[in-house]
Amino acid sequence: MTKQSNSQPKDLGIFINRWLPVIIWMIVIFSLSSIQQIKVSQFFAWDFVSKKIAHVSEYAILFAFVFRATKGNYLTSFILTMIYAVSDEFHQSFVFGRSATVVDLGFDLSGVNIASYIIWKLGQIQKKKLKK
Repeated sequence: MTKQSNSQPKDLGIFINRWLPVIIWMIVIFSLSSIQQIKVSQFFAWDFVSKKIAHVSEYAILFAFVFRATKGNYLTSFILTMIYAVSDEFHQSFVFGRSATVVDLGFDLSGVNIASYIIWKLGQIQKKKLKK
């Protein structure tokens, strides 16, 4: 009979705490990407803008979750988030009425960059407060 290490349940809990939000948010993005093309508005400009804001927001949030899960590793967070963005665009190419576009990847990248900047800036502000 082998004896389990006491750290295994703790390690699993830490893993779940860090990565479960990432996985849940990826499922949300996948689910939204599975919906056939719908018009948010009959007015083309509003429809376009609202969908692109959704892309930016989805991937800003995903980056923030991945950043937390990777314990603040910007490069790993960027790479993992963009790999998911590419896979999501590929997935959309199979959904009726949807298509995969480089433009959408650009909006996803914008969300990642915005979240990255906000996280970095908040870190700078926090460092200044700690020095005082």
